[in-house]
Amino acid sequence: MKDIQGKTFDVVIVGSGPAGLTAAIYAARADLNPIVFEGPEPGGQLTQTTEVDNYPGYPEGVMGPKMMEDFRQQATRFGADCRYGYVTSIEFDERPYKLTVDEETEIFAKAIIIATGASAKWLNLPSEQRLRGKGVSACATCDGAFFRDQHVVIVGGGDTAMEEALFLTKFASKVSVIHRRDELRASKAMQNRAFKNDKIEFIWNSGLLEVLGDQVVEGVKVKNKNTGEVSTLEDVTGVFIAIGHKPNTDLFKNVLTMDDVGYIQTKGQSTETDLPGVFASGDAMDPIYRQAVTAAGTGCRAALDAERFLSDTLDSEEAIAQKHWK
Repeated sequence: MKDIQGKTFDVVIVGSGPAGLTAAIYAARADLNPIVFEGPEPGGQLTQTTEVDNYPGYPEGVMGPKMMEDFRQQATRFGADCRYGYVTSIEFDERPYKLTVDEETEIFAKAIIIATGASAKWLNLPSEQRLRGKGVSACATCDGAFFRDQHVVIVGGGDTAMEEALFLTKFASKVSVIHRRDELRASKAMQNRAFKNDKIEFIWNSGLLEVLGDQVVEGVKVKNKNTGEVSTLEDVTGVFIAIGHKPNTDLFKNVLTMDDVGYIQTKGQSTETDLPGVFASGDAMDPIYRQAVTAAGTGCRAALDAERFLSDTLDSEEAIAQKHWK
């Protein structure tokens, strides 16, 4: 990183998922010479995904890591500087903003695009982690279609869990909801929809103990929290964890306005945040859709917003300079 120490960039992009790399493509084509710091998970959550079937332009589907490498290559083709590196702190007192990368390299940014994404919450079972992308998923919308006419389980009891359970009934022959309590946390409307669906069954007061299978999911073990009884569902081929997501926005706490969970709030239809020249995109600001294609769309918007901001700022600075010169 010595080659960039102390340098000022028009646009610094923090994160390298679909939002960050799409922002890089647009910013690079606008001659803003963006630099992208890829963070602790280069390519974002999609690098942990096997096959992606719902992204436009890949009619035969594509492996998640391959798709993100395609994004990266397109960004670098237009001149984006994509680097392994983790932004560890940002000083927001004045522009250009000072960023510290990997706790040692200091650079400056006239505009910042936040694309740090969000992380699914997991149960942290060894078997769950081992079979992620091999039948274990945290996104029914992404992967539900792979389980047509199969028995799947979903873990959770909130609105997201019920939404995903209902979505899965479009494909699966049976959806078993495993919930640790004897009642759902979901809204009454969502509960009523789930209870009325004949494909959904509820396993109350229980937790997922183990996901069975070596290469793919071949069943699950479930433990009743009240009785301690362990039962096995041998015909299950898919496991969906729906216990929430955490946006990766700790770096911006107490600086930018966020909701109660930590998603960054933006102004109106734009990607603008509270601070001039700071824009938010992707799952860091989207608690609803959380799809690669919608993240890419907000990355595009953030780059366009940044371009307009820099252009307007330059015009203002030139007008001030001209006035002083006269």
